[in-house]
Amino acid sequence: MNRLLARRFAGNSCLVRVPWRSFCDAAAVNSGTAQAKHAEKQRLTSHSEEYDVAIVGGGMVGMAVACSLASMSLTKHLNVAIIDSNPALVNGITIKKEDPPDPRVSTVTPATISLFKEIGAWEYVQQHRHAYFDKMQVWDYTGLGYTRYNARDVSKEVLGCVVENKVLQSSLLSCIQNADIRKTVFPARLTSMNLNPSSIPTELNGTSSTSPWRGFARLELSDGTCIHAKLVVGADGSKSNVRELSGFKTTGWNYAQNAIICTVEHTVENNCAWQRFLPSGPIAVLPIGENFSNIVWTMSPNESSELKSLTESDFIKSVNHALDYGYGPHPKSSSARDGDLSWFGAGLTSSAGEGFTVPPRVVRLASERMVFPLSLKHANSYVAKHVALVGDAAHTVHPLAGQGVNLGFGDAFALSRVIGEGIAVGSDIGEVSLLRRYEAERRPANIVMMAILDGFQKVYSIDFGPLNIVRAAAFNAANYFSPLKRNIISYASGEQRLPLFT
Repeated sequence: MNRLLARRFAGNSCLVRVPWRSFCDAAAVNSGTAQAKHAEKQRLTSHSEEYDVAIVGGGMVGMAVACSLASMSLTKHLNVAIIDSNPALVNGITIKKEDPPDPRVSTVTPATISLFKEIGAWEYVQQHRHAYFDKMQVWDYTGLGYTRYNARDVSKEVLGCVVENKVLQSSLLSCIQNADIRKTVFPARLTSMNLNPSSIPTELNGTSSTSPWRGFARLELSDGTCIHAKLVVGADGSKSNVRELSGFKTTGWNYAQNAIICTVEHTVENNCAWQRFLPSGPIAVLPIGENFSNIVWTMSPNESSELKSLTESDFIKSVNHALDYGYGPHPKSSSARDGDLSWFGAGLTSSAGEGFTVPPRVVRLASERMVFPLSLKHANSYVAKHVALVGDAAHTVHPLAGQGVNLGFGDAFALSRVIGEGIAVGSDIGEVSLLRRYEAERRPANIVMMAILDGFQKVYSIDFGPLNIVRAAAFNAANYFSPLKRNIISYASGEQRLPLFT
């Protein structure tokens, strides 16, 4: 009898913790049973923290989900819980204009910018440091080919905008704080989760009854709080606790590469994004405002350890060497104006006539050097009953094109839109049949981008003469064949169209 009751009430202990010990006489057993029934009755009738959506992870993608829900008329009435132990969610983020840019930045695409404008978050970004860029140059260390992209090629004003992660996070926090939506921040970690608490029977006044939490997931937090939610959104990063507790399997691998990131300073303002493919991985230089740029340099773990330990002077020399004549010659520029490329026809883009340019020299290291291991990971499924994964919890990608955070933002806005569509027709927002619509939209798009980035990583991990020639030919085709070039720019800008000859 004791064991039966212990099992019965163990699953409901998050709200009322009932002390338990063995009794040896019938009177004590009856007393314990009555006490347990009374505690269960109190649990059923007492106030419970109940939410429509519980977002686990208050980073950029998790906050984007909250802001998107707050911005739509169909979802702004929802009661939302945000679970994250980061004190910045409660205390705010301090951003000092006089400080140099933080090395942790994101390159947001025009599509992402449009989504931020729709939810009212971009106006907060514009109050802080950010850098639009309308040109990009990509070239190979062999000197055999290069490509230049210009926003004018696709009749756009910009190719993207580089923003510090803390600025994006602060802007989303400001947006949700000013939004007309019921939200509660729990400064704690998720410790356990039951996606089907209705499977635990209850007994009240001698009769069996169904759990009052049918249709809810139960979450226990590190501070002892227990909440229930119709939908749990896993936005808690590449080591997602939600993903693990939900039993989602993943596919992926670690790259034998690390990325060094840091902020550097030039003597002139940089307004172009640069990327050079080196034998051990790409190095990117991204404008971040004023005379500052962000460096993302991919290399082997041994090389990253060596470069991180260099003096500032030697590190700057290494960066300039990698961006100039190091590893190979400059590509030879072709001039469309001189008629050399007339055989491509009259449809050349404006940037096809622009010659190769050396990036501005780095003169100072303006931040610490940070090193991150690189990997690819993809959840085999994004959704289950009462749960959906977004951002790095669902997928992590190689940073060579800066697309990771944009994929996450795409997830966030797609999921909130599907939630709104479900509410419009009276569906349960935790039903897997509804959530599958989100997965059907985002998973194929993410897989395509992951495959493209992984393909680039593998192709440029091999230094082989004939392959180098093929790569150079691909660079030149992308530079001078306007339909392909326009399509690549449009796809990289966030348009859902494959980068093919269309």
